[in-house]
Amino acid sequence: MAEREEIAIRKAEGWTVRRIAMELGRPPSTVGRELARNSQPGGRYRAVAADAAARGRAARPKPTKLGANPRLAGEVQARLSQYDSPEQIAGRLPADFPDDPSMRISHETIYQELYVHTRGTLTKELARCLRTGRTLRRDQRRAVSRPGPIPDMVLIADRPTEAAERTVAGHWEGDLICGTANKSAIGTLVELTTSLTLLVPLPEGHTASQVQAGITQVFAQLPAHLRRSLTWDRGGEMAGHKTLTQTTGTQVYFCDPHSPWQRPTNENTNGLLRQYFPKGTDLSVHSAEHIAAVQAQFNDRPRKRLGFKTPAEAFAELLSQPQNTSSVAITP
Repeated sequence: MAEREEIAIRKAEGWTVRRIAMELGRPPSTVGRELARNSQPGGRYRAVAADAAARGRAARPKPTKLGANPRLAGEVQARLSQYDSPEQIAGRLPADFPDDPSMRISHETIYQELYVHTRGTLTKELARCLRTGRTLRRDQRRAVSRPGPIPDMVLIADRPTEAAERTVAGHWEGDLICGTANKSAIGTLVELTTSLTLLVPLPEGHTASQVQAGITQVFAQLPAHLRRSLTWDRGGEMAGHKTLTQTTGTQVYFCDPHSPWQRPTNENTNGLLRQYFPKGTDLSVHSAEHIAAVQAQFNDRPRKRLGFKTPAEAFAELLSQPQNTSSVAITP
């Protein structure tokens, strides 16, 4: 309060902000913010009113943004329950509610509502809908794939640059997500330009021949120009890559040893899919119908890289281009 009285007196005398700051031993930016925040209309600064305004802003607890907007809170809760990430929710709301400024929120605010505010507009149960399923924020950790005995591999260094640059559609990254003790698995395929994800049911097992047959069946539903290449880790399940190339026309490329980061889109996708297929569970219990439903829901989640369009929307636009006149229904 004493400093505010000094500011009021010196400002009335016509002192500059910098001179007032030197008098108080404060940075000029601090005095400038004080005047900007707490001056009255017309620029007049009164110490008592400024002190009261500052104390009012500092009062705790404050209502949260979602607590003050039940409609926005309901929308965020509904989308979290559909496994949309906070960033996807924040990015998609302006597109879905373009004329309603009240339906805006940052992804960090959603995280704070989940992890910080104990009075909680959002419950801890919703935090389990996030990719990690954690109720506390932690750094992500990733496992390193082990190399497998694969003959006649074509290395990722020989892959066309258009794949890494995502300038041409039809280049894919793939892998398996495995269940308990690696006894069950589901194949995952991600198209690099649209992030469309295709799931490959493997109910009978995930040997090389079974994986090759499953991918062939899924790729057979795509036009030839949308199955140009497939990048895989060095797992032995891809030992039949030459047969896959002969039957589908898709060239298979392999990552360098211990380098799963060379297929970043698929690595990230597999992490997201663990919301539906948790680690340490038996994946063989999931029927083809359930896997198809997960695939449809997953491809309907907005993505930041696509301007918060969904992969399904982006892929539909791809197919609607003049050179892609055929209608393709993608099912596992």
